[in-house]
Amino acid sequence: MTRIIDPARDDTPGETVDDTHELLTVDQLAARSGITVRTIRFYASKGLLPPPQLRGRRGLYGPEHLARLELVSELSALGLTLSAIEGYLTRLPASRDVAAMALQRALLAPWVPERLEHLSLAELDRRAGHPLRPDELEALETLGVIERQPSGDDDTVLLHGSASLVSALESLKTGLPLDALRRSHEVIAKHTAALAEELMQLFQDEVLQPYRDRGRPASERASLREAFTRLKPITVQGVVTSFGRAVNRTIRERFAAEDS
Repeated sequence: MTRIIDPARDDTPGETVDDTHELLTVDQLAARSGITVRTIRFYASKGLLPPPQLRGRRGLYGPEHLARLELVSELSALGLTLSAIEGYLTRLPASRDVAAMALQRALLAPWVPERLEHLSLAELDRRAGHPLRPDELEALETLGVIERQPSGDDDTVLLHGSASLVSALESLKTGLPLDALRRSHEVIAKHTAALAEELMQLFQDEVLQPYRDRGRPASERASLREAFTRLKPITVQGVVTSFGRAVNRTIRERFAAEDS
């Protein structure tokens, strides 16, 4: 039996229905997920969420709705469009398995925060901590931190993550030539993209495909999700450490070459 939470009271016994999970109203689903009621209803109108269970005039949401909503949020955080998210969700098994949704979230969650935001130039100035000069805006665009997007009478930009803005502004403070910064950005992007592709393929071949070949056993989902969640920060730190050691090694080799 399932308790339906009364949003007006926390101590209500609640009515029960023949189900095995707690059911939530749309307001409680919003509070639990951190996503507004308006956005939840918008997602539902686009088919990104299954219809709620109806109890009289009240629509109620279960764990599968919360899991699907959290998955949609992770996909949005990756910068995917709604049409791309819809296409991805249609390829998932028509299952209400919360553990399966949790595994999908772990696999797709961003490795680093990268929230895409549409900002006015005034808001971008506020984030930067000072009014940005035209040459600074051009530099941020060159470094791939922002995309200029004229919108009506007010200019707006698409910001590729607040952390990227902070890093780029710190880079500009070094006084190094913009072209040198741009080229270094391109080198890093090129090699990290190749590294990401190779690592993802390795994980696909050695972990995910064997899991699928075994029939996606439910007993393995929790451990696989935990392993992947823990692996992300370890891998990121490992890349940073390896890069630092590679730079140290290059310095030593160049010093030895000049000294010989």
